[in-house]
Amino acid sequence: MMRNPIGWMKTEYDKLVEQNFDWKIRELQGPSTPKAKVDGQDVIMLCSNNYLNLSNHPKMKAAALKAIKTHGVGSGSVRAIAGTMDLHLELERRLANFKGAEASLTYSAGFACNEGLIPQLVTKNDAIISDELNHGSIIDGVRLTKAKRFVYKHCDADDLARVLNEAEKEKPEKILVITDGVFSMDGDIAPLDKVVKVSKEHGAMIYVDDAHGEAVLGKGGRGIVSHFNLTHHDVHFEMGTFSKAFGVMGGHVSGSRDMVNYALNKSRSWLLSASHPPATAASCIAAIDVLETEPEHVETLWENREYFVKGLKQMGYDTGFSQTPIIPAMTGESSKAVALSEGLYKEGILALPIVFPMVARDKARIRVQLCAKHTKDQLDQAIAAFRDGGEKLKLI
Repeated sequence: MMRNPIGWMKTEYDKLVEQNFDWKIRELQGPSTPKAKVDGQDVIMLCSNNYLNLSNHPKMKAAALKAIKTHGVGSGSVRAIAGTMDLHLELERRLANFKGAEASLTYSAGFACNEGLIPQLVTKNDAIISDELNHGSIIDGVRLTKAKRFVYKHCDADDLARVLNEAEKEKPEKILVITDGVFSMDGDIAPLDKVVKVSKEHGAMIYVDDAHGEAVLGKGGRGIVSHFNLTHHDVHFEMGTFSKAFGVMGGHVSGSRDMVNYALNKSRSWLLSASHPPATAASCIAAIDVLETEPEHVETLWENREYFVKGLKQMGYDTGFSQTPIIPAMTGESSKAVALSEGLYKEGILALPIVFPMVARDKARIRVQLCAKHTKDQLDQAIAAFRDGGEKLKLI
């Protein structure tokens, strides 16, 4: 009998199942909306990145349908060969204007931007300094570099200063400081103003991944650079995504024209990935239109955030370090997070547990992500379900 060369994969998967570390995929049966059908059950969605519900905005759906009629369903190529359409260039012009940058460049995904651009910014003669809780896509991008690597304590500008001094001892030719803008597990915001101040003293380049701050923070949803009244002379690489609050998909980076020219010539995840389908590019343009003309979406999102946080805190939940519409309801033990999530689902609330190894063993939580289109009745129903579950599990 021949040996199964991929039998090890089942063995490894079975280990995940035994430890309850495997992903249990739920089926979304219809659009991503505040009230959605999941696995055959109508639920209030509290775990979507669709912060503004723009994925269902009529202007964006109309733009997508029009683009299919005028440009087809695919681009036919990578951007560098024959896949750059007028829609892609218009999107980048509109995005740069929205972000207050000289230029912007779109990628197939936010992950592709981090994985493809970060390795092109530093060499073995350079240093890269990263917040200890940065996203996995940043970590993977850093791993692809040959630069000397350093880590500073989470959101601690004083420790960043210490690490910068340590890195300087290695006499690097360039230094790159990288941080998330909004951290996806805790919903806290990087002190980007302090990061900039400390980094400037060392002549470091600054890269911020604003995936969860995009269309959430800043004036009219312009992001974390706007939020701190900074410019792209201060923050050299403002990376973001269309797949969260913009409601579509794809990644992007904004900054100087020189940066974009360099990136599109050096970043293999851009050079070797097919460009966005016309409907996607058109929808992203329409999302910018909506953000520029309908500020109520961002405003309502923050109103819902304050209402829900207040409700959780009043009943005794620890909401961690949340400063954004990402709100952890801390449970401590992983088993309690799983039990609370299962109880919520029975009450018609979809909110997933975040457990070890995604977070530390004693930092399990339910991660709530709110939407501008959640109604007060839906939020009250969710708060009541959290109260019932919390009391049963002695969390509150």
